[in-house]
Amino acid sequence: MPSTKKILFLPGDGIGPEVMAQVRRVMDWLVASGRASFEVEDGLVGGSAYDAHGTPLHDDTMKLALAADAVLLGAVGGPKWDNLDFSLKPERGLLRLRKDMELFANLRPALVFDALAEASSLKTELVAGLDILIVRELTGGVYFGQPRGISDLPNGERRGVNTQVYDTHEIVRVARVAFDLAGKRDKRLCSVEKANVMESGLLWREEVTKIGTTEFPDIALSHMYADNCAMQLVRQPKQFDVIVTDNLFGDLLSDCAAMLTGSLGMLPSASLGEADANGARKAMYEPVHGSAPDIAGQNKANPLATILSFSMMLRYSFDMGVEADLIDQAVRDVLADGIRTGDIMQPGKTLVGTSGMGDALLAKLAAHG
Repeated sequence: MPSTKKILFLPGDGIGPEVMAQVRRVMDWLVASGRASFEVEDGLVGGSAYDAHGTPLHDDTMKLALAADAVLLGAVGGPKWDNLDFSLKPERGLLRLRKDMELFANLRPALVFDALAEASSLKTELVAGLDILIVRELTGGVYFGQPRGISDLPNGERRGVNTQVYDTHEIVRVARVAFDLAGKRDKRLCSVEKANVMESGLLWREEVTKIGTTEFPDIALSHMYADNCAMQLVRQPKQFDVIVTDNLFGDLLSDCAAMLTGSLGMLPSASLGEADANGARKAMYEPVHGSAPDIAGQNKANPLATILSFSMMLRYSFDMGVEADLIDQAVRDVLADGIRTGDIMQPGKTLVGTSGMGDALLAKLAAHG
């Protein structure tokens, strides 16, 4: 039997429990077929954790996350908790997980499945076959820099301040992750900043260049200003393979790239920490979509983004590329057969619910053996 992988399941709120249930079915299939062995703990996060414990993430759950080989999260939030104090909002649980696990590298694929290429807002020929990976620095930059805040000025006006700041080690560690991933793909990396007008961007460019020259000479490194990158993503997106960028630009560019695919319901993500002495990293995987409270509990949610997040877990945390490829191919096959949930429904296709999509996927996995 393969070594047992220790996973923490955090279904969260809204559609989270429904889509995570389909992941559990895929896991069970892998175990039953002798391909994997998993030890799964279940926990609460977000609004469900607040309802049970009065906090969006209980300390005991945080301990489970730190002890796990990887964490899989569904979704957090919903209008039920909108009036809570900021410190108690469901999203604070997610942010604590990222902070305490020291997850500094966010991986956001923008993958267009052939069967869904026409759903993109861009012309089909521009996005067919698109496979981009954006690596976003997650714990530094303008979202966390000091000083920050709003102050009153002597002239009666007010001033809002946020500080964009990066130290060498923050740039170097996320760059290494991006170079490493580029080496496993097409050996091309584009580093994105605003070195023409920002000193932090100039430092970013210099440090990424230094790492590329000294440690990854086999990777073709290019540089691009963030505004041009945004334009190029909607002009000729297939020119990119792996993009590495800071927190602010990564936030904007990953959402821009996401819409090239036609549906947030299809997009997975990963957040990785520093490698330990054995090369293992703390990691959390989650779909990009939110908790969708308007369809929660109705068997309408698309589980594929969460299933693809699990596939990323197999690939990046457990070195189970064969099994990840198997799941990814099953997703392609299901879509090619015209099976659709409501968010990706097209004329002439077959509408199914959350469990129906799970049924179709498991049938394809069984067919592949």
